[in-house]
Amino acid sequence: MSTTLTAAAAGFGTGLSLIVAIGAQNAFVLRQGVRRDAVLAVVGICALSDALLITLGVAGVGALVVAWPGVLTAVAWLGGAFLLGYGALAARRVVRPGGGALETGGEAVGSRRRAVLTCLAMTWLNPHVYLDTVFLLGTVAADQGPLRWTFGLGAATASLCWFAALGFGARLLGRFLARPAAWRVLDGLVAATMIVLGVTLIAGV
Repeated sequence: MSTTLTAAAAGFGTGLSLIVAIGAQNAFVLRQGVRRDAVLAVVGICALSDALLITLGVAGVGALVVAWPGVLTAVAWLGGAFLLGYGALAARRVVRPGGGALETGGEAVGSRRRAVLTCLAMTWLNPHVYLDTVFLLGTVAADQGPLRWTFGLGAATASLCWFAALGFGARLLGRFLARPAAWRVLDGLVAATMIVLGVTLIAGV
């Protein structure tokens, strides 16, 4: 039992160390959480996507992807272009604020749809997600031998805990972000993060 718990704890710690970093996905989840916009859907997409990718990594799919390096190159180009576009939109909100209020009715439905599509793109068009989950976590899990799936479960649990805490805990910043100037600061940070990561992805191709 202690060995099983150790493997799960190792997976949780390793997964958390890779997830808790300033990145496009975390910045997006934080903003959605502060706006209280499609938070459950966004958290669910991030956590389930990580769980699927971790499962692929533990199953050894990473070795197969290495055989087609062009796949990650294509993802890097698409992801970089997407992040630059999203960063430009965030920068536009800094110059022309007005996106901090919560939508209602049809606007809320459209907002949720955009949030879901953006979250899917932010997750699956980021090659670093594959490197962290499929390759790195998959490699570390392989060292666990027969306990590799327990390790993977721990890593997936870390992802769920982190995104839930980030998305639902962000509302605690609501009072601070009630001021338009605070939203401009948040959007400025999001814009800078997205643009830097987008340039980094394209430059690394």
